[in-house]
Amino acid sequence: MRVVGLDLGSKRIGVAVSDPTGLLASPYEVVERNDRSYDAIKRIVAEVEAERVVVGLPLSLSGADGPAARAARQEAAALADVLDVPVELFDERLTTVSANRSMMDLKMKADARRRVVDKVAAAVMLQSWLDSAS
Repeated sequence: MRVVGLDLGSKRIGVAVSDPTGLLASPYEVVERNDRSYDAIKRIVAEVEAERVVVGLPLSLSGADGPAARAARQEAAALADVLDVPVELFDERLTTVSANRSMMDLKMKADARRRVVDKVAAAVMLQSWLDSAS
C-alpha cells in the first residue's frame, strides 16, 4: 500500500511517499503554501496512486494539543474533504529536529537544509507511521 505523508508548515508542506510495499518512506516534494496547495497534494496522491494520506500532528512534548495541533486537525479535516483517500493524523513530535540533525550530520549547509527539511521531516514522520502500522 502506497502512502503519502504530509508535514504541514506555515509556508511550505513537506511531502513524503512510501514505496509500493508500504515499508520505506522517502522525501518526495515540497509544496509552497498558496491557494493551489491542495490541488498539488491531490495531484501527488493521484500521481503515486496513494491509498492513504498521513498528516503530521504537532503535539506538545507533554502530548497535549496546542495551537499548531488544533490547526493540523482542522487542515486534515479539510484535506479529507478534497482527497479521494482516507486522511489520518500521526504524532510528529521532533520530526523536524530529527531531520535537521540528520542533515547536519551529513554536513549539509544551512541553505541546502532549508530547501529540503520539510520533505525530510515528512519522511521521518511517515517512516514512524509505517513502522507502527507493521
